[in-house]
Amino acid sequence: MSFWLNLSKLSLVLTIFTAVLSHCSSSESIKPVQHSEVSTESISQPPVDPIIRREGTTVFIEMTSQVTDIEISKGVIYNAWTFNGTVPGPVLRVTEGDTLVFTLKNKDAKMNHSMDFHAVHAAPSSKFIDVMPGEEGTFTYSTSSPGVFMYHCGTKPVLAHIANGMYGMIIVEPKAGYPSDHLVDREYTLVQSEWYKEHDYDAFLNGEPDYVVFNGNDYGLTQHPLLAKVGDTVRIYVSNAGPNEVSSFHIVGTIMDRVYTDGNPRNMQYGIQTVMLPASGGAVVEFTVTEEGDYPIVTHQFNHVAKGASAVLRVTKDGTDHGGPAMSH
Repeated sequence: MSFWLNLSKLSLVLTIFTAVLSHCSSSESIKPVQHSEVSTESISQPPVDPIIRREGTTVFIEMTSQVTDIEISKGVIYNAWTFNGTVPGPVLRVTEGDTLVFTLKNKDAKMNHSMDFHAVHAAPSSKFIDVMPGEEGTFTYSTSSPGVFMYHCGTKPVLAHIANGMYGMIIVEPKAGYPSDHLVDREYTLVQSEWYKEHDYDAFLNGEPDYVVFNGNDYGLTQHPLLAKVGDTVRIYVSNAGPNEVSSFHIVGTIMDRVYTDGNPRNMQYGIQTVMLPASGGAVVEFTVTEEGDYPIVTHQFNHVAKGASAVLRVTKDGTDHGGPAMSH
């Protein structure tokens, strides 16, 4: 992110703020379209991580910042600011102790963008700085803390960049693994976030979200449930990207056997019914399913469930999807 500390840089501030306003016109709203105008492919999990290559403990990652139309509800399109063209951005998965060599290519013709990794120790004034339109920047970080972390664009105003879609999850796997690794049969990732009136900065500041969603939209994880078989132990890496609301993460029909707060193996709790996640908070949750059926996954703030924050874990004898409508909650 950039910091302007004296009046000699006022013109640069005004230039960037003008660009933000051009993106954030309050006259725009979320656009309903005919569903045939957009891809019908539903993504129930964020895309795989964009790791270019690994050389020992050095991991090379490349991402783009770009403007992309995103279907946030059936037939509803949001002109989003994205990492790699998806919301949330790709899940990054590395190992504690890795060195990240990260390149951000800014394909947005109008706006500066940057990367703020919550998973690293770094000086923001040199390591989270803006990349100008049409340019790229490469930054190096070490990962000394295991866990489930948020990443997001850190360019001012940060609220606008996150609310418009520039966020994702980075998992830093503990070098020694989790104590419960030998128990886990299935793993999933889930990011909660909010959508407001399109590019309306006043709505971001003061309004209620129009949608609260899991993995970018309000339908993917109910139309295409997560799957498990009877007796499986399931692990979910969960993050609340916000930008404004908390998440009371809850799985209907079971109790979380273990919860690792922020995904750190030293932060283990047992027998948890609901996990409170602040904006940017994360966790690893694990539970065992003992009966067939559909298990809703929600935030227990049910006004947000009504706005889309709902998923389904479908449990069958063989762990495959036998179809049929998901249980609504």
